[in-house]
Amino acid sequence: MSGIPLDHPLVARADARIERAAAAWRGNPAADRVFYALSEAGNHSVIWHAINATDALVVPRHRPRAMRRSVLLGVEQAIVNVGIKSLFKRARPDAAVDHPYELRTTHTSSFPSGHASAGACAATLLSRDLGVAPLWWGLAAAVAWSRVHVGAHHPSDIVAGAVTGRNLARIAGRIWP
Repeated sequence: MSGIPLDHPLVARADARIERAAAAWRGNPAADRVFYALSEAGNHSVIWHAINATDALVVPRHRPRAMRRSVLLGVEQAIVNVGIKSLFKRARPDAAVDHPYELRTTHTSSFPSGHASAGACAATLLSRDLGVAPLWWGLAAAVAWSRVHVGAHHPSDIVAGAVTGRNLARIAGRIWP
């Protein structure tokens, strides 16, 4: 991967500044409820597969496209979580002492965020197939931000994940239109 190294002072300063802003919202009952729920819904791309399943059930002619999106999302997650993450050994942020809600512990590299990559991949595919891009991208951004809120990722992990997911969706769209 080219660009600024993860240990570059600019990355560290940006991450620290954004993480401080996120920490200010931790402990807010409404924010915690929303972001812990979104983080959980993003595990294994459950939220995106549920949207695809709903689309397939509500609009039967959409079934092939919904199935395609879920298959592509599964491939994208394998590439990111098994392939790309194994190339980086970035530590996750220091764990919060007390999580107000249960949080699944992950043992993979922090970089890039699988939640953010899945969200960007899903938003790209859903926008192309169903329109209403602001809805899908807003939901993807909320799921991605949830990972910073709960302390599971650095903000730069989120940015890299989103770029990765978007690019993989674009490639997949050319291979399997």
